[in-house]
Amino acid sequence: MNNNKETGNLGEEIATKFLTEKGFTLLHRNWRFSHWEVDIIVSKDHKLHFIEVKTRHTTKYGQPEESIKKDKMKALKNAAEAYLNLHPQWKYIQFDVVAIMLWNDEPKEIFLIEDIYF
Repeated sequence: MNNNKETGNLGEEIATKFLTEKGFTLLHRNWRFSHWEVDIIVSKDHKLHFIEVKTRHTTKYGQPEESIKKDKMKALKNAAEAYLNLHPQWKYIQFDVVAIMLWNDEPKEIFLIEDIYF
């Protein structure tokens, strides 16, 4: 698999399975508002989680999570704000990252970084 979009889609599928196996309830995948997108929105223990998924085949350019830049985090925050305006019942929220390393299109490593601050 060499297409970035295909790699990203595979990563989101793997991340969704990983999160649901950990007890999260899937609410949305690829939730969009205007030009913003959240890869995965899940809930667990009365908390809403906005998940950014990063998937890589190699560490040539660093770990997957290292590719998240300030502008991406700002866009995620804006998308979360839009989501909360539409769903004001959520009192507690959290931003997380699922970083995935693939080997032959199979997950070699899955790393959940919880409660990121930006």
